[in-house]
Amino acid sequence: MKLYAAPLDFRPIAEEFKVPTDFAPELHEAAASATDRYADMRIDARSIPLITIDPAGSKDLDQAVAIERRGDGFRVHYAIADVAAFIEPGDVIHRESLMRGQTIYLPDEPARLHPEELSEGSASLLADVDRPAVLWTFDLDSDGEIESVDLVRAMVHSVARLDYDGVQADLEAGQLHSSIELLPEVGELRAASSLRRKAINLRVPSVRVREGEGDEYELIIEPRHKVMDYNSEISLLTGMAAGQMMQAAGTGFLRTLRPAEESAERVFRSEAWALGYALDQDSDIGSFLHTVDADTPRGMAIMREAQKLLRGAGYVDLAKKEPEVHAGIGGYYSHVTAPLRRLVDRYATEVCLALSTGSEIPQWVSDDAPTVLKTMMRTNQLASTVDRACLNLTEATVLQPWVGHNFQAVIMQTNEEADTARVFILDPPVLAECSGQPAEATETMLSLIHANPQEREVLFAWPAD
Repeated sequence: MKLYAAPLDFRPIAEEFKVPTDFAPELHEAAASATDRYADMRIDARSIPLITIDPAGSKDLDQAVAIERRGDGFRVHYAIADVAAFIEPGDVIHRESLMRGQTIYLPDEPARLHPEELSEGSASLLADVDRPAVLWTFDLDSDGEIESVDLVRAMVHSVARLDYDGVQADLEAGQLHSSIELLPEVGELRAASSLRRKAINLRVPSVRVREGEGDEYELIIEPRHKVMDYNSEISLLTGMAAGQMMQAAGTGFLRTLRPAEESAERVFRSEAWALGYALDQDSDIGSFLHTVDADTPRGMAIMREAQKLLRGAGYVDLAKKEPEVHAGIGGYYSHVTAPLRRLVDRYATEVCLALSTGSEIPQWVSDDAPTVLKTMMRTNQLASTVDRACLNLTEATVLQPWVGHNFQAVIMQTNEEADTARVFILDPPVLAECSGQPAEATETMLSLIHANPQEREVLFAWPAD
């Protein structure tokens, strides 16, 4: 979960968990001088009116999209930044990326995978400039299912750099950019496809701190726009196509997730009931989550708790292990759409390009594979740890002035042995621990007895004073 909390200092967290936020001078120099290694291999796709959609202020633009009608179906053009074109195997950027693994987004600054000269400059799909890309083209039928897939190295030209707030406003006004007029229709069709696969699609809203008067801060939920979900469906479509391609060929890198254990599903269903949702034992969880308004406090809580169902994700190198599906996606899946921010995407994309053209997979891809997957597993855990620490710091800071006050809460789960409970505070929206054993699935008042930013800890108590 991303937090935007300018009044807070997250640098100590980066230092505590050894998250590198700077690059050595030689890395900046190498990134500034890097050029397209595959310039003579590209098709000219600059006539396609691609646009990017990202959070406001983003400069590391991985994807650009354009959708057109094709008979009863659709043609989706999806350009992905061709990061491999700028990185010579064995050079300093290559070696550094193998250690960093991914961009880790601290609330006040990103710890980038690549120097900004590359990630926010020459490799980024910025508007109004020519850029090298890997261009995926999907022909979809009237139900939004894939009929054909093509990918090539191309030169592309984004015609507009849009942000989610602006696109959502355009959607509500009925004046979407012509390149994405069909995005809502395709997005809805792909969402329906995910329900048929019994996928679990989490729509976790962001939380940020809003500064009030004096030294007071407010923790608020940022709306999750519908256009975010539509845009995510295009990325999921691409990852599934890549996964299916690799699985069929028996080579490449799959992102995997085993199905949630029955015990985890039982706990989630009981928490959903506690939060006021009618989720019985026979209802499909993915279909249920599709109906939840994530922009409400209770909806945010249920989405955050649903993340527990998606634990245990990993990667499979098909050269060494049998393929596994991604239970959250409902099929084979691979990471290929964010190479500026995630290391494995660069490698998986090279496999897909080789399979598409019938050429050999580059030797550097095979040589690096064990290191890449180990680094991804390590940094995925690191990113989660840092994210949790930032959220804990923010919650403790916001709540510190209110120690001794009472808050309305929903009791989600009790632990008789520990004499504690897991609770959801309605305002501000916080999941926390509580001493005492109020009855599950009830709403009651709790007292805030501890909020320490240094310890990044918050504790409530029942009964309330």
